[in-house]
Amino acid sequence: MKTMYDVQQLLKKFGTIIYLGDRLDDLVLMETELKELNQSQLIDPKDFQMALLLVRHEMQKERDKRK
Repeated sequence: MKTMYDVQQLLKKFGTIIYLGDRLDDLVLMETELKELNQSQLIDPKDFQMALLLVRHEMQKERDKRK
């Protein structure tokens, strides 16, 4: 898993497609969904960690862009 597209495809496997119209809100919801999948032990812990890292990195880039 190397890109946000990969994260979106992972979520899509579980029937989750996220588009709220605001990039930061999308990322927050993705983080929440990933945490729920991990808590339910539906995804591999390494996939969870990498996906969470990618989402948080994108969140920081989006926040920096808005400043």
